Amino acid sequence: MKIAEFTLNHPKLPADLIPIWDYDVEADENTLRDASAAAINASALLELSKYVEENQSEKYLNAAKTILQNLSSETYLAKKGENGGFILKHSVGHFPAGTEVDTPLTYADYYFIEALVRYKNWFL
Repeated sequence: MKIAEFTLNHPKLPADLIPIWDYDVEADENTLRDASAAAINASALLELSKYVEENQSEKYLNAAKTILQNLSSETYLAKKGENGGFILKHSVGHFPAGTEVDTPLTYADYYFIEALVRYKNWFL
């Protein structure tokens, strides 16, 4: 719960809940976003929502839905046949080293699918 509250209440978290690549950097409209962090957070929030009281559960579910909706937008969701076969665009692995910067990542796709399955199992 402390991690969920940290991420959801962080002053640098953008309104669409897709975090910037590092919560400690000075951010502006050009700061890279991290779809992998968002996918991990969405999946975790959906799982966590099962174990908390109703008001917290609703908060976490709503945040996860917002993240999934935004990851499913044209900004982050790759078109079929593009993006090297990956599902999500715009993840950041290790910015300071200049590796995996603004690129698709296997674990971003994994947690995105995991979150979608959790969402489906929760609501459908």
